[in-house]
Amino acid sequence: MKKVSVLLVALGLALCPRGAARDAPPNILFIFADDWGWGDLGCHGHPYVKTPNIDRLAKEGTDFHRFTVASGVCSPSRTAVMTGHFPARYNIDGHFAWVPSNARRNMPDWLDPGAPLLSRFLKSAGYATAHFGKWHLANDMIPDSPPPSQYGFDAYGAFNCSGKQMPVHEDARNAIAFIEKSHQADKPFFINLWLHEPHTPFHTLPKYRKRFSELGERDNIYASVLSHADDRVGEVLGALDRLKLTDNTLVIFSSDNGPARAQPGTPLETMFDTATGKGFNIAAARGITGGRKGYKAALFEGGVGVPFIARWPGKIEAGKVDRTSIFSAVDLLPTFCEIAEVQLPASYQPDGISQVTTLKGKGTARREKPLFWKTVAPWPARKTKPDHWVSYAVVSENWKLVTNRDAKHVELYDLVADPLEKSDLKAKHPAKANQLRKMLAQWQGTLPAKPTGDVFSNLRNTEKTR
Repeated sequence: MKKVSVLLVALGLALCPRGAARDAPPNILFIFADDWGWGDLGCHGHPYVKTPNIDRLAKEGTDFHRFTVASGVCSPSRTAVMTGHFPARYNIDGHFAWVPSNARRNMPDWLDPGAPLLSRFLKSAGYATAHFGKWHLANDMIPDSPPPSQYGFDAYGAFNCSGKQMPVHEDARNAIAFIEKSHQADKPFFINLWLHEPHTPFHTLPKYRKRFSELGERDNIYASVLSHADDRVGEVLGALDRLKLTDNTLVIFSSDNGPARAQPGTPLETMFDTATGKGFNIAAARGITGGRKGYKAALFEGGVGVPFIARWPGKIEAGKVDRTSIFSAVDLLPTFCEIAEVQLPASYQPDGISQVTTLKGKGTARREKPLFWKTVAPWPARKTKPDHWVSYAVVSENWKLVTNRDAKHVELYDLVADPLEKSDLKAKHPAKANQLRKMLAQWQGTLPAKPTGDVFSNLRNTEKTR
């Protein structure tokens, strides 16, 4: 009888078309822009920027309005995506710079390659893994920093990393080649496509300057780089269509933080970046937050509330806008791993939660697990940047508490009733403010005093860094 059962199972598998008994694991394409404001999309009502390809994702997927990243700046935000942890757990509170700057800020010189990593988890499940575009989990000015290949990627082309810097506009071409290669090998793929735009320097091409010739110079520059990035996203989406991979590919578009803004009176000039070359400076930064308070580097919603659009045909509802589900960058690792059917190690405890049901429109707006932020911010608030004083923040359910460095000044907001953070409610709800203060203090007590692990350059202990 046992032999007969085995034969019947084998025969069933042989006769069953591939994917009939079990869906093939989906491909995952994570598009992460750099300084792209929530309002910098056609589908979010931008007055002159045209983004038809990203808008296509919104038409064919769901646009989540309450997604936040784990920092108002680049490196910690990316750390959260890769680890599923709040970046403060790694002492990564700001962007990676050159060694003396990292040392002064009590930061490591790069993300520990031994940390639990999304790329490694997916690779263990049989995924082909690749990273194309900005890295910034180290810095190109630190030559002995680990390259992306040491973080679980089969292939990469990157900038803001050690070694050769990939030209910023080569990201889509490389991604398409990797998609084709993975498809030929019949392997599911995971790709980080981390766009440069619209970070400085702004690298413009005549084609795109002509596309917005009616605009003034600064608006023209900003619209040009966004449009160029959108076209490259379109090229990748077109490749998925051509290879008939669209239906089995989860595509997400988001940004690492809110948009940068120049101080009034900043002259428009060219600048040189060691990773990306020559382009226009921050004077051309025209990003829009959609009315949210603050910009890049702030822990108000203008700094951490960013676009998040997810498309997965047949799995994620098309044309839907979700204004209530609280979704965070630390949720991406457990979410992607559940989609890929990765069994996470029992020793790994993410700060995020799997949001598969939320992606599929079956979740709940109530989030039981709190979210925390830590950064370095000036106090008292500067007149030039009045919304950039917050050093710590916590979100629990619909409530958000923000504090300065020593917690002597706090503000409390109801994000459901007041998503633009216009009304401080700490005087009206003192018990809730105290509850969140205690929650934040408990979290602070779990954070390390200094970086640990394989995270220091050979230059760290030289006289230059002291």
